[in-house]
Amino acid sequence: MKNNKRQFYGFVGVDVHKHQHTAVVMDCWGDIFGTVTFESKVAVYPKIIKEIKAMIPDSLIPMFGLEDVGGNGRSLAVYLSDNDYIVKEVNPAYSSSERKNNPTTMKNDEWDAKCIGDVLARKLDELPDFVPNDLYWTIKQCVYRRDAYVKQQSITKIQLQEQLVKTYPSYKKMFSKVAGQTALAFWERYPSQHLVVKEEKDDLHKFLLKASDNHCSIKKVDKILELIESDGDTYRNHQETRDILVRTYVSSLRFLKQEIEQLEKVIETLINQLDYKLTTLTGCGTVIAAQLIAEIGDISRFKNAGKLARYGGIAPMKHSSAGKGIEKKARQGNRRLNTIFYFLALQQVQLVKGTKKPRNEILFEYYERKISEGKTKTQALICVQRRLVNIVYGMMKHKTAYDMSYSSLNKAS
Repeated sequence: MKNNKRQFYGFVGVDVHKHQHTAVVMDCWGDIFGTVTFESKVAVYPKIIKEIKAMIPDSLIPMFGLEDVGGNGRSLAVYLSDNDYIVKEVNPAYSSSERKNNPTTMKNDEWDAKCIGDVLARKLDELPDFVPNDLYWTIKQCVYRRDAYVKQQSITKIQLQEQLVKTYPSYKKMFSKVAGQTALAFWERYPSQHLVVKEEKDDLHKFLLKASDNHCSIKKVDKILELIESDGDTYRNHQETRDILVRTYVSSLRFLKQEIEQLEKVIETLINQLDYKLTTLTGCGTVIAAQLIAEIGDISRFKNAGKLARYGGIAPMKHSSAGKGIEKKARQGNRRLNTIFYFLALQQVQLVKGTKKPRNEILFEYYERKISEGKTKTQALICVQRRLVNIVYGMMKHKTAYDMSYSSLNKAS
């Protein structure tokens, strides 16, 4: 499809929302044929599409542009694709820039749809076609839900510790993991220390033995009692109410852990259907592999690794003027994907505890070489990220396992 064929299309920019969508129908010069607002329901789409087609001259082929084809606009995009209409994914950055480029800035659904239509007409060669794939879409939803649970888990842990520090000042010394199985059982039964001092030592030991699957020794009990005694009396008015709070945090943490584990099993089952071997890459477990797949989607969307790097905001941006310029770190692109590659890069250059050997000798050597060339540690880490983009792209494109020896023969410059 070439730009000189734009006059053969009727462009439909659609501003999508949760409950309703607004479509502006126009030609390649920006002249509007009509506007329609309709409910976000599959049942109404046939009637609306018929109305839109009636607005477009018979000589023109309808082409639709939507920003959010993975969320609020997915049902419409899927319906259009299933009925053989051309559907393009419009990057929100394009339509946002289109709004700002107008002399009078406006913000309403009709104007947003018009801006999407303008971008669609001008950049139709660059915009990717929408290709529905329920597997990738479902993986992304599951990953996002799991990430939300993990975030809530972290918040709840902090809230629990805010209560514990007031009743058990030495709580960090009592258990190796504040939210571990044994610790949670203890906090639930003894949310404040005045409940522990009432307990017989043998009964406390029996309880901890059961809670820890017979791993808690009598020495552990003695240590807990000594720490409580050294902390002094922390009982205050309304302590019973605060005890209830501690128990609610414990209950929430158990629930979140269970939900996270369940989702991770579902995610593992889903990504196994794709036959990617991303988990063979150093530091890339099932969760990180799923996060990569969720953000990248179908790897065929990207013609080469460079395109993927730009999508993730990992490729440097050149800033120049009057023949002079420098390359700077990109601030745009998919920031979630950028963050995943950042932490994955950290895994490659870390040293194994106790051995002082790098987790990935090849990429660690590459990292050290970049530093010796004068780059800062941050810049060298970005180079590792860029190298990882090449590796991940190749693994997904060809569904191959990570081969460190092959990597050593194909170092990034």
